[in-house]
Amino acid sequence: MQARNVGRKLVGTLDIGMIVHTPVSASARISEAIGQFRAHDQSVRFSILVRSPGELEELLLNGRIQIGIGYLWHRVPSLEYTEVFAEDQLAYCAKGHPLFAAAGNVSSAGAAAHEWAWRSYPLPEAESSTTPQNVTAVADNMEAVAMLVLSGHHLGYLPRHFAVPFVKQGLLAALNPTQMRYRVAFHMVTRARQHRTDIVEAFIDDMKAAHPAQVLEADE
Repeated sequence: MQARNVGRKLVGTLDIGMIVHTPVSASARISEAIGQFRAHDQSVRFSILVRSPGELEELLLNGRIQIGIGYLWHRVPSLEYTEVFAEDQLAYCAKGHPLFAAAGNVSSAGAAAHEWAWRSYPLPEAESSTTPQNVTAVADNMEAVAMLVLSGHHLGYLPRHFAVPFVKQGLLAALNPTQMRYRVAFHMVTRARQHRTDIVEAFIDDMKAAHPAQVLEADE
């Protein structure tokens, strides 16, 4: 990114990385921050990339992007993390799975006996909640996990907002919404203050002003 401060005008490029399938409600709030940013005296070109969580961290560290937004589980000393959203993830089964008829009241012990699809990257919130021992499939994104769950063979955790359309169609059901769930945070991540330009600082301020950290609701 190149940036200049011409008088008080922001001039340059802002490179932002986001995770694949950012929730609609989260995207709307990011759009609000972009709208606020555009109200500044500025001539800034936005460049937005969509990548996996691991790729976002790599892009931040090598300077390819200046801001990353998504599930970012590492805590790299040279990066700064600000929670901007959180979402609930629930365990689901599909129509045709042996547990589908009992969905809503399935115990953790009962679910552990079945085969699971799991994320190929670590989510500390999930690991501290429950990590099934019988993992027979892994995937690096929620669409792939959903495909495995919809096969009727695997159980798996999915963001609640993502699963809602499938639930409404009778294709998925939550195993036990009270017990088999965890909350995962979305973070806005940047390099340390001394490496940030005025453009990055202005956008960070607008992100914080647009919305405080909050849980994304499934019906948004």
